[in-house]
Amino acid sequence: RGYDSGWTTNLPLADFLAEDALVAISHDGRPLDADHGGPARLIVPLLYAWKSAKWISAIEFLDRDRAGFWERNGYHMHGDPWKEERFGW
Repeated sequence: RGYDSGWTTNLPLADFLAEDALVAISHDGRPLDADHGGPARLIVPLLYAWKSAKWISAIEFLDRDRAGFWERNGYHMHGDPWKEERFGW
């Protein structure tokens, strides 16, 4: 969930826990500023950038997949660029 009203994104737990995925809260030892996604920013390099949410207010774990903002507006539920999973149709 993001600080923007009603904004969410979804991704599988395996992608969230990937070795190169991270939740950034600082850069060079200083808190991450708002221009760069602070207070917390999700970075998931193996998926399209819309999955790397900025301005995270909460992380919710669900027992089923639920479409986020971009997915409700036509983007793919997973978003793997190597499989060209950009659009949901």
